[in-house]
Amino acid sequence: MRYDLEFRSIPGVLRVNGRRLSDRESLVDPDSGRRWTFAELEAEMVRSVRAAIAAGVRPGDRVGIWLPNSAEWIIAALGVLGAGGVLVPLNTRFKAEEAAYVLRKSGARMLIAGTDFLGMDHLRMLRSGEPDLAKELHTVCALGAVPEGAVSWDDHLAAGVLVPETTAIERIDAITGDDLSDIMFTSGTTGAPKGVMLTHAQSLRAHGYLSAVFGFALGDRYLVIPPFFHTFGYKAGWMASLMHGVTVIPQRIFDVDEVLGRIERERVTVLLGPPTLFNDLMRHPRRGDHDLSSLRFTVPSAAVVPVELVHRLHDDLGFDVVLTAYGLTEATSMVSTCRPEDDPEDIANSVGRPAQDVEVTLIDEEGGPVSPGEAGEVLVRGYVVMRGYWEDPEATAEVIDADGWLHTGDIGTLNERGFLRITDRKKDMFIAGGFNAYPAEIERLLLRYEAVADVAVIGVPDDRLGEVGAAFVVPAAGQDVRAADLIAWAREHMANYKVPRHVHLVAELPRNASMKVRKADLRAQFARAAAPSGLKAPGSGLKAPGPVL
Repeated sequence: MRYDLEFRSIPGVLRVNGRRLSDRESLVDPDSGRRWTFAELEAEMVRSVRAAIAAGVRPGDRVGIWLPNSAEWIIAALGVLGAGGVLVPLNTRFKAEEAAYVLRKSGARMLIAGTDFLGMDHLRMLRSGEPDLAKELHTVCALGAVPEGAVSWDDHLAAGVLVPETTAIERIDAITGDDLSDIMFTSGTTGAPKGVMLTHAQSLRAHGYLSAVFGFALGDRYLVIPPFFHTFGYKAGWMASLMHGVTVIPQRIFDVDEVLGRIERERVTVLLGPPTLFNDLMRHPRRGDHDLSSLRFTVPSAAVVPVELVHRLHDDLGFDVVLTAYGLTEATSMVSTCRPEDDPEDIANSVGRPAQDVEVTLIDEEGGPVSPGEAGEVLVRGYVVMRGYWEDPEATAEVIDADGWLHTGDIGTLNERGFLRITDRKKDMFIAGGFNAYPAEIERLLLRYEAVADVAVIGVPDDRLGEVGAAFVVPAAGQDVRAADLIAWAREHMANYKVPRHVHLVAELPRNASMKVRKADLRAQFARAAAPSGLKAPGSGLKAPGPVL
């Protein structure tokens, strides 16, 4: 089935299923207890589209959304998309300068945000840190206390009464599959975030197919913990659910007790997320007090999933179906997947076979093909490949070649039966608690600390989060760098998953003849310092500042 032809656009999903599945439950707001049927959510979407049009959103306009997982995120997004706008999701852990970069780079003219998330007031942060930008944006406060100069969510929706319902529907129906749906910013190895341009058709076709392979079924109930600012929570989450008649239950933060209770009360059947999530659930001392028998399907989201975890998800949490998959934002987060009928060992030891209508090949360092079982860089071609990086043709040309192949930078092997295994991750990227962290970006931010002359960051193992950052710091002449002070500063200037948990002071960084840092040497140095001898490297042993998810 071609889901892009069936629904045409992301708002088009509700234009179809609002009638086809009118009385079925589509969305639950677990915090307020509000519930919507598909017909009611379609009506709410049209109301939100009218509001977006009244706020001046025109086809092609970029609109930032800076909210935690919530019903408001979904309804606001549908409103922007239905008006023909292009969604620009912002990471809820961003600080002002990180959010400002994305908003400026995308040319966003409007921001839908909140003032109360994990003690952070996003609008206050933006106004304090980037006052000029904050003044330029039309700002809607969808959650929390409404500051002066911002429009409340209720007033935003109320303003839409000036726009005829027919106008909103005409705007929705005018969207084509080739129109941009969103710009998903992902940091690259150069350190500067780049905006991945994706279309409505790519999104629908890829994640309609993927969730069908996963077995999303009418009546399933999905507690969506992966953040909506990422494709995994947005497109493989609430969008895919609405396509298949699955009830969406947004989870704002990962609190183990809350999640266990919610699985039981809402009879959750689908639960996806990083290995951290499942490890925390399985280790929780009160897990046995909750009825988790409704759980049916899961995908642990990581490039490399331990075999033991796949088996424990069956045995300890009782999932009937456990699958693995692989994707990256530049490929609509959908490249390969296992299938329910696959052998359990293939599921545990690979990320499946290439998705339908997606080509995958592996090449060596000279660009030549590799034999089955040999390691090579993973290349992807097909409809899932992004339209390019927003306003960055040079960076686009660096990763998409003349033949349309996307060079992922990931290293893997492909066996004779077509099963792909990822053996190394994209250049220096590491994954902290489910979030992609890019050392070059973290290094760029740390160099703003006046006592730092030079710095290199690597990902190192962590029992709970999978990986965390370790910073090797060269102090500026005459300066004294204290690990605790640097980490405290980093917490003020970057999202918490990026904050290094280990700081090592060094006289100089090891470099090759091209003056590039030899990060393999740093990894070896860290491994020696953390060896079972009990010796600790300077600044190591620091605890993570609370849950990352």
